[in-house]
Amino acid sequence: MGVALITPFNEDGSVDYNALLRLVEYQIQQGTDFLCVLGTTAETPTLTQEEKRKIKEVVVEKVNGRVPIVLGVGSNCTQTVIDNIVKEDMTGIDAVLIAVPYYNKPSQEGLYQHYKAIAQATTLPIILYNVPGRTGVNMTAETTLRLAREFNNIIAIKEASGNITQMDDIIKNKPACFNVLCGDDGIAFPLITLGAIGVISVIGNAFPKEFSRMTRLALAGDYERARVIHHKFTELFKLLFVDGNPAGVKAMLSMMGMIKNKLRLPLVPTRITTYDEMRRILDELKAKS
Repeated sequence: MGVALITPFNEDGSVDYNALLRLVEYQIQQGTDFLCVLGTTAETPTLTQEEKRKIKEVVVEKVNGRVPIVLGVGSNCTQTVIDNIVKEDMTGIDAVLIAVPYYNKPSQEGLYQHYKAIAQATTLPIILYNVPGRTGVNMTAETTLRLAREFNNIIAIKEASGNITQMDDIIKNKPACFNVLCGDDGIAFPLITLGAIGVISVIGNAFPKEFSRMTRLALAGDYERARVIHHKFTELFKLLFVDGNPAGVKAMLSMMGMIKNKLRLPLVPTRITTYDEMRRILDELKAKS
């Protein structure tokens, strides 16, 4: 289980680096296998380039090689992605996560050429990220498999299309050296039973111990115990995303006393009704633990 780290903010809107350090240590101590830094969950569209650099440096220094770090470097400009990888300091970064280009809606051939250019510009391992609900474009199984077969440093895909048939097609036909990671917490368990190797999780920000345990149990074939944990979080999966991501998980982390419930516009905190419902579930989870 990898965790897509949130970016904590102070009340004045500045990055709360102290809270970020606490969150990173919490993740490592609670069994998270790797960290995904500066992904969508980190509110990267609202971070300055200097903030992104500092967040990366702070996390790399804090982790100190204890777990792998995946860095989000997506853009809808291919050259921008290449420049970010080639010109920025990638010390301590184990792989890069690159989302399908958003807004300009490239064709499947455009997607292939985008990732081809990036793969040829770096030796860093690349994880593709297909999330059509955010980008407006779905990368088909055919395009994903074409990239997986042709470029050795394209090692995995974070699949968040929600299309189980498409994901299963990739898992069934992929080369042995290419892996599928689930991009949706709610279907991580069933996708692992089909052959995915894990998940890049949002709920893991708040519950790394429990969700990583579910992942490991499922990977070990202990589906019964994994299913129990999956069902424990079913209601929470919906609440975490009903008002957008990362509003839900930030509300949960604030209830746990780990961060302030602060986002940067245009994102806003969860509605009070959602917050109260999450509070009820958190209290129930505490009572059962």
